[in-house]
Amino acid sequence: MPAPHEKLAESLTALQALQKSGRRVIQSNELSRVDRERLLENGFLQEVMKGWLISSSPGARDGDSTPWYASFWEFCARYCHQRFGDAWHLSPEQSLLLLAENTVIPKQVVVYSPKGTNHNIDLLVGTSLYDLKADLPDATALTERDGLRLFSQPATLVRMPESFFGRQPIETQVVLAGLRDASDLLRFLLAGGNSAKAGVLAGALRRIGRPEFADEIVKVMSAAGYDVREKDPFEVAQTFSAVLPATTPIVGRMRTMWKSMRNAVVENFPDAPGLPQDRRAYLGFVDDIYTSDAYHSLSIEGYSVTPELIARVQQGNWNPEHHHDDRRSRDALAARGYWQAFQQVKETVSEIISGTNPGARACATHMDWYRELFQPCVAAGIIPAAALAGYRNDTVYLRTSRYVPPRWEAVRDAMPELFDLLENETHSGVRAVLGHWLFGYIHPYPDGNGRMARFLMNAMLASGGYPWTVIRVEDRNAYLSALDRASIDMDIAPFTAFVADRVRWSLEHSRSKV
Repeated sequence: MPAPHEKLAESLTALQALQKSGRRVIQSNELSRVDRERLLENGFLQEVMKGWLISSSPGARDGDSTPWYASFWEFCARYCHQRFGDAWHLSPEQSLLLLAENTVIPKQVVVYSPKGTNHNIDLLVGTSLYDLKADLPDATALTERDGLRLFSQPATLVRMPESFFGRQPIETQVVLAGLRDASDLLRFLLAGGNSAKAGVLAGALRRIGRPEFADEIVKVMSAAGYDVREKDPFEVAQTFSAVLPATTPIVGRMRTMWKSMRNAVVENFPDAPGLPQDRRAYLGFVDDIYTSDAYHSLSIEGYSVTPELIARVQQGNWNPEHHHDDRRSRDALAARGYWQAFQQVKETVSEIISGTNPGARACATHMDWYRELFQPCVAAGIIPAAALAGYRNDTVYLRTSRYVPPRWEAVRDAMPELFDLLENETHSGVRAVLGHWLFGYIHPYPDGNGRMARFLMNAMLASGGYPWTVIRVEDRNAYLSALDRASIDMDIAPFTAFVADRVRWSLEHSRSKV
């Protein structure tokens, strides 16, 4: 008779066959009852609803939302295809959010279908799916992306409620800016005789700096006999200061977020001291704060490090050749990597306080920071050498957060744009706050993004003469909550206040040293 571990191995083999190509959502009838129950009992599967399961991990903590958020959109696509065939699509609002690279997992997704029953289906972690009974639009109004049936870019704009423009100004602007010309919009406007929406779209396009499209909509609709009254749907405080050219959605999104959040940082950040007169003293303070910074930054990421371990690494007493614990210990390897990366960041800071453009310098050196951060783990054989190649080539998820970083394909456009924004920014506080947040928002690496974001923050703080600022492990919950507010609600105020408070503390405690 097979042993229990052999039986579990057989069930895992059956599950593995279904998980090809990254699949995470399983229908109950795809596994035998014995395999299904065994995998559920051992934590390899989690039930979403009757008949539907998702891949999980035995090591997942109670209440961990990551397996569900990682499976959410795949579940929606598979469930809707199984129930409605091709006769379904997401709401215009959700379509627009996805087209604009808004990757936040919604609390409720609305699905339109002639087979809908106007029923809300409760799912995991407080999410739900509402199936709304509705006729299907013409096929030309729909597109498909990752198995999800969406309204196309022009169709979703025409069907969007006017109030949505003011509620989601960033996403709406990104999709408007991505239009190549006005003709596709006009086809839907003329087919529906929608003169009121034509006026709203003309006003929105003029507001974001695309008057030629606005004029074309008004002229063509008027020529067809419609009375178009132009109306700006955005709120007065929602200003867009420059023309946003048609570009990839992630780049348009980043530019729009930067512009919309910048003033909140400028108004609430302490005045910059200016580049230090005594650069040696400034760098001496950076050296002095290393132990505290390493302890707190590594502890935030869950490493069990002590001041003694950090001091041993700092003093050169870390010896993987002769000490087995140093060679294999996750904590010791992380501490050594942090020390090596810190030295690289300090060199960057030295150049920045000498007058080098901070964004350009960080762009040129951040790969060096990352390489040093993980070189000890590669040398010890803990992670493969390919991990040092650069940006991720897979999807990542943040534990317990509804925010999902951009698709890995978008990272290649997002990172150059981040450094362009930093290079062209004139306010050092904006560079520090938005640079840190956007780095984490993009999450360009498989691991180490939090440490890299804090390194970037301090390099940008140096460009204004602010002292190196430590984010404490005891503030971890407030810190992560503020980052979530920025990424999910587009509210940068809590994170600005958080960083500004820590910077003020650093200013008070560094005046005698810098």
